[in-house]
Formats: sequence, structure tokens, C-alpha cells
Amino acid sequence: MEMPRQTEMVELVPNGKHLEGLLPVGMSTTDPQRAEDPQHCAEGRGFLQKSSNKEPHFTDFEGKTSFGMSVFNLSNAIMGSGILGLAYAMANTGIILFLFLLTAVALLSSYSIHLLLKSSGIVGIRAYEQLGYRAFGTPGKLAAALAITLQNIGAMSSYLYIIKSELPLVIQTFLNLEKPTSVWYMDGNYLVILVSVTIILPLALMRQLGYLGYSSGFSLSCMVFFLIAVIYKKFQVPCPLAHNLVNSTGNFSHMVTLEEKTQLQDEPEAAVFCTSSYFTLNSQTAYTIPIMAFAFVCHPEVLPIYTELKDPSKKKMQHISNLSIAVMYVMYFLAALFGYLTFYDGVESELLHTYSKVDPFDVLILCVRVAVLIAVTLTVPIVLFPVRRAIQQMLFQNQEFSWVRHVLIATGLLTCINLLVIFAPNILDIFGIIGATSAPCLIFIFPAIFYFRIMPIEKEPARSTPKILALCFAAVGFLLMTMSLSFIITDWVSGTSQHRGNH
Repeated sequence: MEMPRQTEMVELVPNGKHLEGLLPVGMSTTDPQRAEDPQHCAEGRGFLQKSSNKEPHFTDFEGKTSFGMSVFNLSNAIMGSGILGLAYAMANTGIILFLFLLTAVALLSSYSIHLLLKSSGIVGIRAYEQLGYRAFGTPGKLAAALAITLQNIGAMSSYLYIIKSELPLVIQTFLNLEKPTSVWYMDGNYLVILVSVTIILPLALMRQLGYLGYSSGFSLSCMVFFLIAVIYKKFQVPCPLAHNLVNSTGNFSHMVTLEEKTQLQDEPEAAVFCTSSYFTLNSQTAYTIPIMAFAFVCHPEVLPIYTELKDPSKKKMQHISNLSIAVMYVMYFLAALFGYLTFYDGVESELLHTYSKVDPFDVLILCVRVAVLIAVTLTVPIVLFPVRRAIQQMLFQNQEFSWVRHVLIATGLLTCINLLVIFAPNILDIFGIIGATSAPCLIFIFPAIFYFRIMPIEKEPARSTPKILALCFAAVGFLLMTMSLSFIITDWVSGTSQHRGNH
């Protein structure tokens, strides 16, 4: 199979640096045995080689990341704002069905990473787009880049939507206001634009965003804090909620009064409302699989983390992936379970917003909101960077770096995402559509078909069991994508989703 041109190698560098001038003169790129030789794939020996008898690697830095830090990095890549919508997903599937679906998606994600790592080991390439190029040429590369672009735009949209919905509540709490006012600094649309212009855009204009990796640990810590708060609140929030009682002081006497009045409600009605469901099917169940698929997408980051791993091997990276998915699986399930058991069918699609029903001046929830807002704000520039790089590679591949183009792409992306967030009626519209299209491609379809094309028939014939399983895996992904999109479109047409726009 034809190897990519040298100009294609530019996209293999995770931090966006070009390899111009790094390839020794006369170096051959057409020897597949050299690419497959593990002696020449070990990143621990550095990229620039002083000796003429050693070839450079696919990265311009030495892999020094430990096993534990790699687990942390991949876990942070998996973790996203999707955790805020899982309690709503459980309310519309039931505990047992949710657990089954979450387990299935986690196992399938681990298997697709196995396919990616195996394909990467065959051709010595550790970039998602380049696997697409090796499998199907330029169309494969563009398809992978487009899916990654849509996926990251969906992630940034969900982050900015959280800023839009939560920042006004935080300001309202700080100002000790019982009801939101019409002033501009209480309007989520103005606030998301302000945050984008003053914080996100300056960070996104950095040519190198490597130092922002320090914020990944803080972002993950914020989500752990969020999980602890959700578990704690399960034992503090009464059920059912008295929606007509609004706290203006946030003190303990309010909670006592709330519990006393709750006990006076009709007991049978309260028992029905505060009963969990183990299996549920309704018009909103179609959103469950896309939300979970969106929450487990980490595949574009797997290969760059593999590149940075100290003493890398496919087995070691698979263990890292399995452990990271297992950690996020536990966090996802606990957050969904305790969030659902707190509000039951009253849970909203954005979990933090639901807590305002109880006490809008709750100090703990205020701290959680601030932590999540900081985390998602600092994450947006990191997520924007690969999208901008993918656009540059698709449209301006052979051109030198230009600050004008660099700034225009970042500004244009943020402008489009802000428009999407301002006019999107609900965070489910973002999770549902993006999760139903790009996520199945990145998790199910692309890894399977790339593996089928890249794996030599000498090693695995077309009718071998691994390749047949890969094709079945791709077919499952395509079926899930088609079904999810059809259910979502049907839901829109029937108008049953309109009631979710007034959160």
C-alpha cells in the first residue's frame, strides 16, 4: 500500500508543530518494514537523531509520560460535560437499562481503541486522520478530520452552553437575588459572548497551547468534586420537592420547614413520585445512546497519548485505555444514579440546573457551579486547537504559518459556536445531534473500516474472524447512528421535545 507523502506527516504532531526541516535529507519514507519495526517506533529515544543510521519518529519530542499520568490524561480526555446529562438519561431509560447501555458503550469503546492501536502498529502512524489517509487516501483523511471537527465543535458548544445557563445563576447567588433581573450581566447570551471574547479567545490565539495541559488536572478534580457533591446532596434533598417554596436566606431553618411541609403532602402521590424505575421507554429514550456515546469519545486523543507514553507498547496503551474507561464508567454511573435518585423523574437535562429548585443560594452547589464553570472555560481553547489544525490541514495544508489565518480561524470558530449556543434551545439538541453523527463514526465505524483496509490480507484474510467482527462492529455503529437520528427527527416533528426548551 502506498505510504503517505512527506507533506502528510505534518498532521502527525499532536502539538501542531510542523516537521519542516526535521526529516533528514534522503530519508526514505517508502519502507513499510521500517515503520513497523518496534526498534524504530520507540519514542523514548527522541525525535532528532544525531546518528545517520537511525530514522526519526513521528513526534518531535521524547515520550516521557508515565503509565499513571497517561491514565490521568486519557481519563481527562474522556471526561466532559456529558456527565451533566446522564442523570436525565437514566430517568428516561431506568436504572437497569441505563446500566446495560452504559456497559455496552464502554466495552465497545475499549474494543474500538484496540482496533485503532492495532492499525497504528501495522503502519507506524499515530494520528487518527493519517489512519484514514492510509486506509482510503484523501477522502478517508477528510472524513476523519470532519468527524473530529464536528465532535469537538459539539464539545465546545456544550461547554459554552453550560456557561450560558449556569453563570447567570452564579451571579444571581452572589448578588443574593431571589429572582433574575433583566440587566445585561444576568443574560446568559451576553455572558457567554463576554467570556468567549475576554478569556477563551486570547487563550485560543496562542500558537502553542501545551502549557494549558496543567489545567487538565484541575478540570478532572472539579468533576470529582461535582460527583462528591451529587452523592452528598442525595441524602440532603427531600423528596418530593415543594416547588412553591423558595428560599431567600439559604439557612438550615428553610430546609427543616421544607421537609415538614413535604411530609404533609399526599403520601401515595409522594411514594409514586419518589420511586425509581428500572426499565423505561419513552420518546426521550432515543437521546440516551447519543449522550453516552458523546460522553465516551476519546479516540482522537488516544494516539497522541500513545505517542507521549514512556516505553510505549500496544499492550501498555490498551491497559491505560481500559483503566481510564473503567474509572470514567464508575464516575458516570455514580453521578447518574445519585442525580436520578435525588430528583427521579423531575431531573432536568442539565443536572446542576435542577438543584436550583431546592435552594438557589446553596453554598455547596454554588461552589460546584463555579468549579465546573472554570473547568469548562479552560477546556474550550484546548478543544478548539485540534479543530483549527484540522481546518488548516484540509484547506491550507502546504502553506506556511500565518498569524492572520490563525486568528481568523479561531475567531470564526468561536463566532459560529456562540451563535449555535445562543440559538440552541436545549443542551440535548447539542448532545443528541453531535452524538448521533460524529461520535458513532469515531467510536464504531472509522476504527473498524480503517482496520479492515489497513490490516494486510497476508496477516488476516478478508474472511478472517477479526475482520468479520470489525465489519459487524461498523455495521452496529451505522445502525445506531441511523436509529438515533431517525428517533430524534421524529421527536422533533411530533413536537414532543418542545417542552424541554423552557429550562
